[in-house]
Amino acid sequence: MTRYTPATDADQEAMLAAVGVGSIRDLLAEQIPEALLLQEPLDLPDGQSEQEVYTHLRDLAARNTSAEDEVTFLGAGMYDHYVPAIIDMLMGRSEFLTPYTPYQPEVSQGGLQVMFEYQTAISELTALPVSNASVYEGPSAVAAAAYLAKLVNGRRRIVVSAGAHPHTIQTLRTLAVGYGSEVVVVPLKDGVTDAEAWAAAFDDDTSSAVVQQPNFLGAVEDVQALADAARAGGPKAVVIGAYDPITLGVLAPPGEVGVDVAVGEGQSLGNRLDFGGPSFGFFAAREAFLRRMPGRIAGETTDVDGRRGFVLTLQTREQHIRREKATSNICTSQALNALAGVVYLSWLGREGLPELANLLAQRTHYARTTLAAVEGVELLHEQPVVREFAVRLPGVDVPQVVAYCQDHGVNPGLALTRTHEGQFDDGLLVAITEQRTKDEIDTLARLLGDAIAAQRTGARQEVSA
Repeated sequence: MTRYTPATDADQEAMLAAVGVGSIRDLLAEQIPEALLLQEPLDLPDGQSEQEVYTHLRDLAARNTSAEDEVTFLGAGMYDHYVPAIIDMLMGRSEFLTPYTPYQPEVSQGGLQVMFEYQTAISELTALPVSNASVYEGPSAVAAAAYLAKLVNGRRRIVVSAGAHPHTIQTLRTLAVGYGSEVVVVPLKDGVTDAEAWAAAFDDDTSSAVVQQPNFLGAVEDVQALADAARAGGPKAVVIGAYDPITLGVLAPPGEVGVDVAVGEGQSLGNRLDFGGPSFGFFAAREAFLRRMPGRIAGETTDVDGRRGFVLTLQTREQHIRREKATSNICTSQALNALAGVVYLSWLGREGLPELANLLAQRTHYARTTLAAVEGVELLHEQPVVREFAVRLPGVDVPQVVAYCQDHGVNPGLALTRTHEGQFDDGLLVAITEQRTKDEIDTLARLLGDAIAAQRTGARQEVSA
């Protein structure tokens, strides 16, 4: 066996001889019916030179459209924020870029300090005392919080607002099968969680209450009222809040409005939009839940000489503790992406985050007002918003409007028929970041008006014909 080839022909022959078969096919035939085995070699082309492979990959990459190639108002959980140069500079340092999960944590004091600083930042942001070293992404963080609730109270039902991200609800439903749980979705009314239906959804078998702030349609929820109603109907229910971290610059932190576990998607904190990633989920909770939290938690200590140091305080994974006591099997700490998050928060500072959130709120208000003034555009709801809002384009094919705008270099947002087919087929979700200027918003309004007018003119011509 060589350094780079895991098994040579001679190695394979030796292994096959050891198990008493003449070939790989003979080995497979003992387990897989002959009718299911390929009778011909895979139809793969011959190997190519490095230059040919580079050219092929370059051509494939050229087929993509990135946020750098168009003016984008696309959000729905991932946002086109400016990423300062200091993040790439620090993330590119070899001591951060090359290590994987710290299996020998005491050796990696720098990595542990990053985790500790990250946890501290998330705790301050959420006003909750403990935070872990991140999970994969937002929906997984919500599912992990729901499992934590089940471990804490032993209840079965998960009540979730329909205002949660569709991917979050799908993830909850998928993992609930393994948990033996039931997911109950409470509908929206006027753009926010239906308060009456929410209150009626809880009982003594309710494990957790999940609400997203702001919700998927951009509306700001009354989290305190929803948390109070959840506890009144389900006395042992754990209240889980899924947050957009940037909006915490202007919204009350979850720890001050009755939320027990605050989770969310961390991409907007210093991570670029790179074709579905990179991403990380954040997770903060009240101290009573400390030993039920997933992933890793770094702590601060002193060595025998009194010098400050860091340790992995809790690792509630089956690799480290008895399987039946494990709270998750999360392997990675998403440490590099979380590093970007803590650098971004440090770069913004205590004054910068509220300033950024205020800027988003102002530009979102301008964009919402401007688009609502376009003929053929209506607001989907009238609720307060911070960085995202939904409009309706009655009688218009929204995906075609999106395509029209994209042809003119602007991505106008998410056609809600992609996530809420049959419910908001005429809906468009528009997101604002600090990168979207007044001129770009005005351009979006003009393109939407042109696209709507073009469709209606075409429809009239068809009727006349």
